[in-house]
Amino acid sequence: MTIQIPQNGAAATVTIWIGHVRAAIAAAEQQELEGRQGQERRPPTPDWIVELGMGQGSPPTEVHAGHCHAAGKRRQVIDRDQARALLADGIRACVHCRPDTSLGVLG
Repeated sequence: MTIQIPQNGAAATVTIWIGHVRAAIAAAEQQELEGRQGQERRPPTPDWIVELGMGQGSPPTEVHAGHCHAAGKRRQVIDRDQARALLADGIRACVHCRPDTSLGVLG
């Protein structure tokens, strides 16, 4: 089967559109690559976090599991022993992720 290209400038239009399609494909491939690299470089989810109060030097307000969706933006990564100590000192446990149950701390 042969393809006949019209001689009235349509070939130039087709060539331009092919260039646009190739550029769009290249942009989509680049975006996909960057997304994969971002996932690979993302730091691991911490096991435990403490939500901090407002203002510098204010006391912590709540202990969360690292995956908790209810944790605020002001947070700090802590280890298991620190989480248990904070809960034992009376810092509130998140009602969504229940770190006190996971850590075996009775409140």
